[in-house]
Amino acid sequence: MEQLLKSVKIAINENIYVKDPESSDLGKRIIEESILMINEVGFESFTFKKLGIRIKSNESSIYRYFENKHKLLLYLTSWYWGWLEYQLVFATNGIQNPGEKLEKAIEIVTKTTVEDSAFSHINEILLNKIVINEYSKSYLTKEVDKENKDGYFVIYKRLVNRISEMINNFNPDYKYPSSLASTILEGSLHQNFLKDHFSSLTDCHAKEDPTHYFLHLAFSSLKS
Repeated sequence: MEQLLKSVKIAINENIYVKDPESSDLGKRIIEESILMINEVGFESFTFKKLGIRIKSNESSIYRYFENKHKLLLYLTSWYWGWLEYQLVFATNGIQNPGEKLEKAIEIVTKTTVEDSAFSHINEILLNKIVINEYSKSYLTKEVDKENKDGYFVIYKRLVNRISEMINNFNPDYKYPSSLASTILEGSLHQNFLKDHFSSLTDCHAKEDPTHYFLHLAFSSLKS
């Protein structure tokens, strides 16, 4: 899978960026350093001015790639969901049994993130932390309906649909495949957030990670 991923370019909606950051060394540095900085200071305190100082480039050069930091966050989260989608597709492609396929899919989207050497300028571990802590800020805006219509969330929705189809293949009589699929994806982020910040509100700790919980939730619901 690693060799296949090295030849893959994760396609992001081109309306999210002004210039594709993957098209130049500067663009890749913007992505790499923005992940490090957002993880360090949080999205609220992150600015293009601070990023420009960090990468030793004019602030205006960053605006040649992204209109604002909201669009940058949309890019980063879209890239993450696209990367997760490729992992899911490759990991489940050869599995014929519907139950085993769904189980593998849930493991892929809820497991602890490890760094992927196929994308040297992106730290997937830190990006996962950003998605856990900041993803909701990309859609809890007044512009969400317009941005959804413009396809800004298409990768995330496609990933939900893939899992929903697997749920339907496992149990065609289950009435809520999309709801369960989106609950697994969103819930995984939420449980990881609780684990890190409000540990008394979750049973998902070191010995009982979110993967076990969502496998139990999914198959208990589907078999009942």
